[in-house]
Amino acid sequence: MPRPAVPFFLAVLIVIIMGCSPLAPVNAVIGEDTYRLLADQPYGDNERQMLDVYLPVVGLDEAPVVVFFYGGSWRSGDRADYAFVGEALASRGIITVVADYRVYPEVTYPAFVQDSAAATAWTRTHQQDWQAQPQSLFVMGHSAGAYNAAMIALDKRWLAAHDLDPGMLAGWIGLSGPYEFLPIINPDVKPIFHHPRTPKQSQPFYHVSPQSPPALLMAATPDKLVDPERNTRQLAEALHKADVSVETHYYESLHHLTIILVMAKPFQWWEPVVDEVHDFVMHQSANASP
Repeated sequence: MPRPAVPFFLAVLIVIIMGCSPLAPVNAVIGEDTYRLLADQPYGDNERQMLDVYLPVVGLDEAPVVVFFYGGSWRSGDRADYAFVGEALASRGIITVVADYRVYPEVTYPAFVQDSAAATAWTRTHQQDWQAQPQSLFVMGHSAGAYNAAMIALDKRWLAAHDLDPGMLAGWIGLSGPYEFLPIINPDVKPIFHHPRTPKQSQPFYHVSPQSPPALLMAATPDKLVDPERNTRQLAEALHKADVSVETHYYESLHHLTIILVMAKPFQWWEPVVDEVHDFVMHQSANASP
């Protein structure tokens, strides 16, 4: 039986979150005893090329690593607002890196993808600082951040700039991501992707190959901002046709924002998003070489 629509108290919280202090009410109640924080780590020279690392308090040497990119239409976002993602995964034995990246109008495509690749490369290099033997590495994102993660996992150009290859990834995770959105309809996104001269190569969908890493794709069925049929389902079908391992989950009770919000400790009971991410990471880690 599908769950009912998002309850009233959660809808009210979303309204608060979208106000002047994004996600602060959520982060205020997650606690700090389930992880150790390495804050404000630079991976570049720009003030937005910074990341935070959430280390599990136990099992560090065996912990897989997830690099997380938030959404915000490539226009906004702050890694500190997503402490709840770091806590959710670190408390389950996953090292979690939450990265900022440059956004519009300071930059346009592909700078934010380049930043995401640089943050991933920084993480790969610094795993040796946290673990005796670097464990499996994943990239993950929500909304625009899921696009960033998809581009890193599917388009070899970005990691190649760091002498790396998507084959080093044990998998990638996308929550409500836009993976094929041409022609661009959203007026806020048009200048970011150089509309009407948006290159086809900017779309993750067109980079699927049999060498693509395993994927976990999740979406909210009622999502009106990023169409789950055109994006999540279409990409999953392309991966499947390429004989790439892909797992999908669709949630009728969630929406574009709540699919990431339910990773926070106060709301994890509503849908098992964080559990599905954990299970995917641990399963792929057990079947991959670091």
